[in-house]
Amino acid sequence: MNQMQKFSFKPNLNSSVSKVQQLVDALLRSINFKMLREGDPLPSVNDLMKESGLSRDTVFKCYSELKRRGIVEAIPNKGYFVTRSQKKVFLFLDTFKAYKEVLYNSFKQNMPKNSLVDINFHHYNFELFKSIIHSSNGKFNSYVIMNFNHPEIPEIIQEIDPDKLLLIDWAIHSQPGQARVYQDFGLSVYNCLASGWHLIRKYDEVVCVYPEYTFHPFETVEFVNKFCLDNHLKFSIMYNIEELDIKVGKVYFVFEDIDLATILEQANRKKFKLREDFGLLSYNDTPMKQFIADGITVISTDFKLMGKRSAEFTERNEKIDFPVPTELIIRESL
Repeated sequence: MNQMQKFSFKPNLNSSVSKVQQLVDALLRSINFKMLREGDPLPSVNDLMKESGLSRDTVFKCYSELKRRGIVEAIPNKGYFVTRSQKKVFLFLDTFKAYKEVLYNSFKQNMPKNSLVDINFHHYNFELFKSIIHSSNGKFNSYVIMNFNHPEIPEIIQEIDPDKLLLIDWAIHSQPGQARVYQDFGLSVYNCLASGWHLIRKYDEVVCVYPEYTFHPFETVEFVNKFCLDNHLKFSIMYNIEELDIKVGKVYFVFEDIDLATILEQANRKKFKLREDFGLLSYNDTPMKQFIADGITVISTDFKLMGKRSAEFTERNEKIDFPVPTELIIRESL
């Protein structure tokens, strides 16, 4: 059987997707579904031009892209050949906040060249989570999933081949031997506060701004409370941001960036100065927090490293149990 019988392509002239990308996608589908196997030659440039009506430049750009990814190789005087099938990776995040973009970019940059990432978001919606897992199961080489606290999550996760599954960010629902790259929301936070005690001690009280709409693990709040008890410091929780009335002498620990903006806006109206009148501590660093109000002090895990180690898992699906370091980054707000 010649290669034109194995592979046939006609571009969609009405599509917003470029002809080069259409051809790349069509060849990848043929490779992934074993219509073209490792070692098989691709259609010659001339044959593909005649069959598809594409220009020589378009075909060359497609083959060059597949060569760049390591999926095909060019052999002088013989043509292009499939070197290996493309790995399909399922990446399932909760939301796409600024710090998740850091994770995603690092993940993409460290992926094997022959990988294709399909990114999805569940937004902490269990029915959506379940639906997407059901529809994706069995279609990918690796599954990198950021789960959340719901009693039925373990049952859904168990549908995925455990040898292909990596849980990231939150170790909740992980089973013994489960591959995971995660942050510690408890003791690590306590240790970060301890490392900043020389700055925190000047305040009268730590206020955790923990609104009802946050999905941040409550474990962090519990360890902040423990730290305050151990250091004889007042502690309180604010659940309703509408009741916010910032006071002199307090340090506010904020979990949602929208609340960070609310506090800064109120401080501006009251003419309060950070560090002099009150302190501000935020969870999860973003590229902008070093510039806001001369720098917001944060407790944050290393999302760049989390993305890198997660990408490494997809290379061979080797078991990994890696706690990503969490650190206190001191800036002008504390």
